[in-house]
Amino acid sequence: MIVKPDVKPARPWFSAGPTAKRAGYALGDLPSDLLGRGIRAPEVVERFAHGLRLTREVLEVPDSHVMLYTPGSDTGAVEAALWGMLGARPVQVAAYENFGLTWLADVKDHLGLEPEALTAPWGELPDLSRADWSRDVIFPWNGTTSGVRVPDADWIADDREGLAICDATSAAFAMPLPYDKLDVVTFSFQKALGGEAGIGVMVLSPRAVERLDTYRPDRPIPKLLRLTDGQGRFDRTLADGVAINTFSVLTLEDWIDALGWARDVGGLSALIRRTDANYAALSEWVDKNDWIDFLPDRPEIRSTTSVCLKFVDPRVTRLEDKAQKAFVSRFKALLENEAAVFDMEPHRNAPPGLRLWCGCTVETADVIAATPWLEWAFQTAIENV
Repeated sequence: MIVKPDVKPARPWFSAGPTAKRAGYALGDLPSDLLGRGIRAPEVVERFAHGLRLTREVLEVPDSHVMLYTPGSDTGAVEAALWGMLGARPVQVAAYENFGLTWLADVKDHLGLEPEALTAPWGELPDLSRADWSRDVIFPWNGTTSGVRVPDADWIADDREGLAICDATSAAFAMPLPYDKLDVVTFSFQKALGGEAGIGVMVLSPRAVERLDTYRPDRPIPKLLRLTDGQGRFDRTLADGVAINTFSVLTLEDWIDALGWARDVGGLSALIRRTDANYAALSEWVDKNDWIDFLPDRPEIRSTTSVCLKFVDPRVTRLEDKAQKAFVSRFKALLENEAAVFDMEPHRNAPPGLRLWCGCTVETADVIAATPWLEWAFQTAIENV
């Protein structure tokens, strides 16, 4: 029987969203002077605008692109783009994990369009050479639920006629994003910087703004997804910090705190280095254990943030899917009852296995400290199989 480890991670939070807060975070340190103020008050609008400016600085978004907030986290941001921009051209959707499949269902079942689906099994990428840039192409840069990311942007045409609409929620602040290749980039507060949930961010290229200025979809667009003004053009006040609806000022202050930390530790390059170090520590551990492996077989497409692992021990793989999910539940309960590792289970629609967030707000020392606990939980849980 494996001996229970005696050292726990100092910060045992490995959820893929909301992700871990930065080290040293304290709710009481957040400013509260604007709480209770109206969302249209000039001071509040300026505070939201300040958050956009900080986001641009840390993410290194070019001045040519505009930024705005949306309700509904990344989901709201993606769906605002789909509802407001699609229909001008044919559509392709790269649907290789849960959220890509969600965007495919949105386009087909709710918008009534006829998209071409580029699909792949869990742990793989579609054949991206099939991307047709006469069309609008929707894709996740990093599949939060499958642990798969696109390896580069070489497959995105510089002379594209359609829009490149990129769900980057688990890539932003952790991987370089080539804004010259992307027309719509979306992410949420709750992913890479450990912000609170409910607010999304959109980055729009001049081509995306032009689409909003010139194309009027033949469909009703709910107010929460509406990016245009009364004249049917892009509502430029959104880029100045004006909110589509009433956002949480406290959530915004939490976001500004995270951005300030990100800037102070060295900006985007430092955040990527921290993420890569966490991934490397977990990868080294995976390579030493014969009961676990990465869900994606190809190293070049493995996510460095939402790291998805699969069981390869035959005592687990021979079980039916329901029994494998029960094994994961026992695994999770063992770790959480010890307060050693929280939220390491995969997405509910993903294959049974483990998922550990390795983004920049996680400390590498905590990744290393978590791995003996993963071994202990496996050896303990397997005794009951």
